[in-house]
Amino acid sequence: MKPIYILGTGSHLPPKVLSNFDLEKIMDTSDEWIRTRTGISERREAGPEEAASDLALPACLSALDEAGLTPRDIELIIMATITPDTHCPAGANWLQAKLDAPRALTFDVTAACSGYIFALHVAEKYLLSGFCENVLVVASEIMTRTVDWTDRGSAILWGDGAGALVLSTRGGPGDHRMLSVHAHTDGANGAQLLMPGGGSGTTPISHESVDKKLHNLRMIEASSTVRTAVRFFAESCDEAVEANGRTIEDVDWFIPHQANLRIIQSLAKRLKVDMDRFYMTIEKYGNISSASCAITLDEASRSGALKKDQLVCLTAFGGGLTWASALLAW
Repeated sequence: MKPIYILGTGSHLPPKVLSNFDLEKIMDTSDEWIRTRTGISERREAGPEEAASDLALPACLSALDEAGLTPRDIELIIMATITPDTHCPAGANWLQAKLDAPRALTFDVTAACSGYIFALHVAEKYLLSGFCENVLVVASEIMTRTVDWTDRGSAILWGDGAGALVLSTRGGPGDHRMLSVHAHTDGANGAQLLMPGGGSGTTPISHESVDKKLHNLRMIEASSTVRTAVRFFAESCDEAVEANGRTIEDVDWFIPHQANLRIIQSLAKRLKVDMDRFYMTIEKYGNISSASCAITLDEASRSGALKKDQLVCLTAFGGGLTWASALLAW
């Protein structure tokens, strides 16, 4: 199998900070209550005129700059998102125009919090097929526009941001590599985490559907979802290392979807791994759905935490239900 190289990463967070103390002013909650249950102190909020492609643009430009490529070198753009600019056309189409990348085929991937790794999975198949040599993968979310601000159990979790990655079959021995990607779905249990309104299978958008909050993100049976998440997070990690003849002990860094600190602590316990091997951004960014892994990987790389020849495992679980993992050689 031909190697797939990681030539560059990038991320972008809106400048506006929405702290727990800000949330105290609009709902029945407290900084201590939020931090104790989630590990989150603050999150970012996009400006009222910003769309998902606007957050994605600087993240992509940063990744392209590190890769030494221009937008016109890119043949495929895959955007992971559940909050696209519009349902039609795709968010990736708006991004293509803003990047000025006319050669690129563009489309969105929707897999909730697993979306970034699902997009890597799709990119891998395109690259291995020989269809293209350079792929831009970006995850961008404006989750603060999906929340019900009267639901303190869910509204406190979400933030906005974007992360990007350039994959290529044109690289060299010194470049980072994507060793394998694994993705799964369980549609039978998809109702555990969903936004029910607006689709063709539910009530069309109306005053009634808005009043019933059908267009807000809902988490059903949260405690059951958490147990399921921990199990699939762990199984995804095991699958990634086993596929490459490695073990959990060989992994230098775990970069999980930043869902909830308690979930990640439970994952570490299940894997029998110290928390200091998990790179975390949840405290300052919250849960940014598909963009969490992408942003955290970029930050870990640019901070110098990731060293040459280290193994990095990405793992995610999300609505759908979806779960996925990727093993990277840094």
